[in-house]
Amino acid sequence: MNTKSRYEELKQQVHEHNYRYHVLDAPIISDLEYDRLTNELKAIEAEHPDWVTPDSPTQRAGARPADRFEKVRHPAPILSLANAFGAEDARAWFERVRKLDDRVERAKFVVEPKIDGLSVVLHYRNGVFVQGATRGDGEVGEDITQNLRTVRAIPLKIPVSQTSKVSVPNSIVVRGEAFIPNQEFEELNQKLAEAGEKTYLNPRNTAAGSLRQLDPALTASRPITLLVYQIVYADGPVPTSQWEILDYLKSLGFPVTDVARRFDEIDSAIAYTETWNEGRDNLPYEADGMVIKIDDLRLAADLGFVGKDPRGAIAFKFPAREVTTSLLGIDVEVGRTGVLTPKAVLEAVEIGGVIVRNATLHNFDFIAEKEIRIGDRVLVKRAGEVIPYIIGPVTDARTGREKVYTPPTHCPACGQPVEHFEGEVAWYCVNAACPAQLVRNVEHFVSRGAMDIEGLGTEIVGILVETGLVKDVADLFTLSVDDLLTINEELNKRRPQKEGVETKKKSAPKAPPKRPEKLFAAIQASKSQPLPRLLTALGIHGVGEVMSRDLSRTFADLDALSKAGAEDLQQIEGVGPNIAESIVDWFAQPVNQKVLKKLKAAGVWPKGEEITEKKEGAFTGLTFVVTGTLPTLSREDAKAFIEANGGKVTDSVSKKTSYLVLGENPGSKLDKAQSLGVKVIGEDELKKLAGV
Repeated sequence: MNTKSRYEELKQQVHEHNYRYHVLDAPIISDLEYDRLTNELKAIEAEHPDWVTPDSPTQRAGARPADRFEKVRHPAPILSLANAFGAEDARAWFERVRKLDDRVERAKFVVEPKIDGLSVVLHYRNGVFVQGATRGDGEVGEDITQNLRTVRAIPLKIPVSQTSKVSVPNSIVVRGEAFIPNQEFEELNQKLAEAGEKTYLNPRNTAAGSLRQLDPALTASRPITLLVYQIVYADGPVPTSQWEILDYLKSLGFPVTDVARRFDEIDSAIAYTETWNEGRDNLPYEADGMVIKIDDLRLAADLGFVGKDPRGAIAFKFPAREVTTSLLGIDVEVGRTGVLTPKAVLEAVEIGGVIVRNATLHNFDFIAEKEIRIGDRVLVKRAGEVIPYIIGPVTDARTGREKVYTPPTHCPACGQPVEHFEGEVAWYCVNAACPAQLVRNVEHFVSRGAMDIEGLGTEIVGILVETGLVKDVADLFTLSVDDLLTINEELNKRRPQKEGVETKKKSAPKAPPKRPEKLFAAIQASKSQPLPRLLTALGIHGVGEVMSRDLSRTFADLDALSKAGAEDLQQIEGVGPNIAESIVDWFAQPVNQKVLKKLKAAGVWPKGEEITEKKEGAFTGLTFVVTGTLPTLSREDAKAFIEANGGKVTDSVSKKTSYLVLGENPGSKLDKAQSLGVKVIGEDELKKLAGV
């Protein structure tokens, strides 16, 4: 394609994206992509200035107003700003304007946030708000007065304070940015989701769409606010510096930013701007950059314009966090607990200097709720070091070739059917021998809270699985001393300077692990572990240490437990429908039955606990759940303490729970306890209840 054809194509594309952004409030590309197109257009025009015509997007500040609104001609142009992408660009801007006017050398600079919202223009006569408009194309905007009246941050009369002594021109027009704060946006989406309504992609489009529709009641229901930063017109005296303008606007009762700063030279202004590149998450609103302005407004005006961009200010853009790209496919990963997690496969795109090809899709419910389809144009976000994630689809970009996604019915790693329990968002593979889970399953099986096989560390378990000696947890009990010696030799090859299972080779001097014979003996000794530990080790979803103990007090062995139905299991306190279904489903899997047969053949078949007479004490009749890390008691110590005082400990919170014992870093049990009105206590309160 020749340059002239590319130029015409770029003009058409930028016009289209301007229209979608400013008129429809439904952009299909990110700001970063828009900036790239615009910069390419400007570069061509710089080389071929004779090609530039009045209809070029570079000669307009916005887009044509929508036809459904009355038009408002602005008293002065409402302009956009040129962009700087980093400190080098900002200094280049300074050098350009310094060469035009030597006063710039001595100028002061004001730095303000560049809020990602909808630019609005507010008209006041005799101190009364009479009209409000969008920016539109910079010359003519849309009359949205009635909608703006619902925004509580906009003063309907100025000055707001009756005691203010500041003079107000008879006619004054100010400019600000309307937006929805981040916290309120999240709360709005949560309410919409709970009501079964469609949620929004981002605060900017939500605010713009709410202001540019015909029902003021809808606008009033949205948490829109604004910050004001410019006087467009006044028929009386007003300050002539930007710093004083902000203070003056504040004295009139307008909300202004509290992060603006004034600097005596450009390097300090740039340095302050760069601090917000990292600290932007501390702002209560979305900001895509900071604006550096020459403080002296008369000097800024004298510098004039480049096209429609005033020379007296520059927008210092942050690296993009949100971009749009194509969703090429959806892969499914199997996690350590068997949870299936969908992962987006993306057309490669740069976000904040990082090339992104994959992003999380959270869970299958998220895909369905957002109506995400393979082939969609999707909005992707990456904040800081957080893993990129999909926000949602850009539905306006659909062509009809997109495909609805159907979650897998079988595990992608082992081919076994997957399980989904009512009320949970997760889908599970419950195959104990699933290759995607095997290393982690074995690690859990041998851990201290389960079969407690000392010496079987992560590296050794990894090699056992990799070499095929262990295809499921039962294979641990068929290992010979020679097998373990071979594993140790392989381990020493991989990390000769590190500790391994000791062989004839010289071991590392620090605390060498067990010899193969001792590790073999530890595995054999674990065969005598009680039934609760074996049940915990098997990793059945919902069956933790407490539940394992309760089950072992009810069933003689694993044979008896495997024959129990869901109704039988629900007779046990703490076993609800989901856990009962999980247990039944686990034992119903042929691959799990195979593991049980191998365990039984290896002599790993403990009997259930004999039910002893329940102790009476301060906790008699009370049921406790323990969550998080307690100050002095381990989880086992806390359970033993409660049971020694006549209480019962369960794994899950229910209406029957008397107390939730809370430690640091609790999980979802705290939320459930609060929703059910269960009393929450700490370790000290627990001891006081027992009279200790």
